Amino acid sequence: MASKDKESRLAQMSYWEEQLKQQLAQLAEKGISSEKIAKDTEVKKIRAKIRETRDRIVVIEEKEKKLEEMAKTKAEKAAKPKESKKKKKQQEEDTAAESKRQQKKKKKKEKKSKD
Repeated sequence: MASKDKESRLAQMSYWEEQLKQQLAQLAEKGISSEKIAKDTEVKKIRAKIRETRDRIVVIEEKEKKLEEMAKTKAEKAAKPKESKKKKKQQEEDTAAESKRQQKKKKKKEKKSKD
């Protein structure tokens, strides 16, 4: 979708800013005070569109940043050497051989012998 594209949102932003300038110039030409210009519904509508577009641009930039980080982590993960399945299985068997209770007893014994 074009509205999710950063370039199209930037184009929208410049369009709405130009519309605001034209509207402000037109109202100033009529001799309307700045307080009434600020309360003008058309000016409010255009400013709301500008805020909305600015917010969308920020979200798009955050999304791009997140995608770059994800691509970086994926590349790092791909470059990292993989562990063989045999080593993983052997580690699981070693830890499974001793129950947690036995492991705690062993640590406690080692701690006492050090003191």
